[in-house]
Amino acid sequence: MESVNVYLEPVRAFLQQVGAFLPRLALAVAVLIAGWLAAKVVKFAVVKALRAINFNVLTERAGMDGFLKQGGIEQDTTDIFGVLVYWLVIFAALVVACNSLGLTYITDLLGQVVVFVPKVLVALVILAFGAYFAAFIGGTVVTYCRNVGIQDGDLLGRIAQYAIIVFVVLIALEQMGIGGATIRHSFLIILGGIVLALALAFGIGGRDWAAGLLERWWPRHPGGGK
Repeated sequence: MESVNVYLEPVRAFLQQVGAFLPRLALAVAVLIAGWLAAKVVKFAVVKALRAINFNVLTERAGMDGFLKQGGIEQDTTDIFGVLVYWLVIFAALVVACNSLGLTYITDLLGQVVVFVPKVLVALVILAFGAYFAAFIGGTVVTYCRNVGIQDGDLLGRIAQYAIIVFVVLIALEQMGIGGATIRHSFLIILGGIVLALALAFGIGGRDWAAGLLERWWPRHPGGGK
């Protein structure tokens, strides 16, 4: 009898472990199902709310939706925003489920993803408003140049728009923890160097070229001066 008990002891221990694990597994499955349902509801609510405040109009005018379509992506920025929120809720549910199962390594890994996704959402908002502002500034420069009779207004407008877009992209990357302030400062140094080089060209080495360029931008009217 004692020998039988010796053989059955591992089986009893295994069944005890299974009995202790099954409730945690059931809880993890319930959390995943609830998280999946919550993710679908939150995604629907976020997309509806963003479209209600015309966020999709802002991203379309900023050129972000057109850029996505050129890349073969049928969804617009608002839909992508909703997808990111959806996966944020899913990953949060996975963290809770894995934590209930005692899978600490996977929990830590998913926790890093959960922390990273909101940074991506904030970066998207920065890109949307920054690109819209860049388009506005570029259009303003073009309009001003046309009103005062400056030629190459379209070129100047694009330069202003792209410079702002690059700066906004650097800020978005910094928000995501990519690159950091060093790249942004380097861009400002390079931009400052370009402005200084142009100033020197106008003031010292390229006076004739600058005079011709200014004459083309601001042509003198007949009888309006020497």
